[in-house]
Amino acid sequence: MLFDSLRIGFAMTGSYCTLAKLIPEVERLVSEGASVLPILSESVVNCDTRFGKAQEWKERLQRITSRECIASIVDAEPIGPKKLLDVLVIAPCTGNTLGKLANGITDTSVTMAAKAHLRNMRPVVIAVSTNDALGANAKNIGILLNTKNIYFVPMRQDDPVAKSTSIVAVMDKIIPTIREALAGRQIEPVFI
Repeated sequence: MLFDSLRIGFAMTGSYCTLAKLIPEVERLVSEGASVLPILSESVVNCDTRFGKAQEWKERLQRITSRECIASIVDAEPIGPKKLLDVLVIAPCTGNTLGKLANGITDTSVTMAAKAHLRNMRPVVIAVSTNDALGANAKNIGILLNTKNIYFVPMRQDDPVAKSTSIVAVMDKIIPTIREALAGRQIEPVFI
């Protein structure tokens, strides 16, 4: 198996329209032998949307991973001192979360998971999904591209005509990105 006994944190933030695309990626990680720890932002765990009910997302991830979801700052903090993960994936990573990561703001379960994990000098893989990636968040992506132990899943404009600043990661590139990140390399090309 590709990820036999690898400990992967899989953190989801509030790009609700993207969540369904990530369930197969979590299933792939588990099928490749990874021990996956689901981490949900407070908005994902508390907000029912037209894309699904919060409780259903939580239960689905717990079923797939056979693990309880981390969904609070307090529960995410031990990730660092206990060295619970080999790699942390943030997918989808909203513009809000990008901004917080780039500026050292730790006020959600996901940003705390990232901060705690990074203290161990281990890789964080980011799969962007935001309407303002080529607008207000371009500078934050730039900062994070130059931050040690941060790696990006290849990304592309999802609708260049109607949403010219919107970027979404190519979610089926999560596994190859993890492999490269574990070797200390950014997968290329970053922009497809």
